[in-house]
Amino acid sequence: MSPRASSTLRPFLLGALALSAAACGGEEETPEPIVRSVRYVVVERDDGASQRTFSGAVRAGSSSRLSFRVPGRVREVSVAVGDRVEPGDPIARLDPTDFQIQLQEARASAAQARAQARQAEAAYRRVRALYENQNASRSDLDDARAARDSAQSALAALGSTVRRLQNQLEYATLTAPAAGTISRVEVEANENVAAGQVVAELQVGEQLEVTLDVPESRVNDIARGDAASVRIDALQGLEVEGTVYEVGVPREGAAVFPVTVRLAEGEERIRAGMAAEVTFRFEALPDAPRHHLPPAAVGEDRDGRFVYVVERTEGERGVVHRRAVEVGEIGEAGLAIEAGVEDGELVVTAGVSRIHDGLEVRVPPREGDEGGEGGEERDEASADSDESSADEAPE
Repeated sequence: MSPRASSTLRPFLLGALALSAAACGGEEETPEPIVRSVRYVVVERDDGASQRTFSGAVRAGSSSRLSFRVPGRVREVSVAVGDRVEPGDPIARLDPTDFQIQLQEARASAAQARAQARQAEAAYRRVRALYENQNASRSDLDDARAARDSAQSALAALGSTVRRLQNQLEYATLTAPAAGTISRVEVEANENVAAGQVVAELQVGEQLEVTLDVPESRVNDIARGDAASVRIDALQGLEVEGTVYEVGVPREGAAVFPVTVRLAEGEERIRAGMAAEVTFRFEALPDAPRHHLPPAAVGEDRDGRFVYVVERTEGERGVVHRRAVEVGEIGEAGLAIEAGVEDGELVVTAGVSRIHDGLEVRVPPREGDEGGEGGEERDEASADSDESSADEAPE
């Protein structure tokens, strides 16, 4: 055979050898499909009760708004918010100069009137003596008596003026009417105030209360005497028991109702003015849903809302089945499921949009479970891993 013919047949010989080798090697094995893990919860019946927490502030059981009884310019404010005061302790003082001047003028006028009253009394006695000796007429006696009575009346009026001005001078100093804690100060030095204008607020009494606002959608669930749990973050999350003391009426234009919760006695560290978190437990209605699921567990398409329920097959394997559900409102316990699931079923909670009916999945046991059932959630690392796996699952 010529060299040229040999080069022409060489590619064909190589191809034949390759086909022969493939035939001798047999067929390639098909790889086993990857079965992904899913994150799930076990459906459990609950009592349907819920909890709501509202923010409020601690105050004393009773309070007094302190004000001056006279107008004037504030000379000094003696207290600050949080100060503890005893009966008679000064709260604030007005400039007493004007009151002192008026009192001095009234005292001078009273002294003059006192002298005139003595003079009129002496004149009356002389005229009466002359009248008894028939040396003065009846008219002279009546005139002397009238002058004496007039002078005495003027003296009495000026005496009342002096006492009133003395009281006003005393009113220029505002004092605490009872022991308590200053919760608010409304004025500053050199500020002009009117009579009756609030200067400070005094929290009185050892009984502490928490005031809070409750929306109209929940106020009918709260009644006088209901129990509540109160948390004080300023005291490292201290929790104390409380009782609803009053459910008020809303202020004009407001959609919230003021509620007062009285704290149990015995905790001396709680002070008026501290922020508080009040938690109420609301019992479920007789027809309330008894199952709740995480909202992420419920999918929705044109056919309605649904969940994927895992049916165990063998070992840690299972098959997911789509099931229609009826849902209610979302609360603290999750999304209420009114129909479609039963106690003990396993419901997929992550990657719902990436799985389909009939998909085979791995159902790993959760820490602390026997046989992979029971409990509410797996540990965080396992949950994150499973969520990632579910998102990567084939459609």
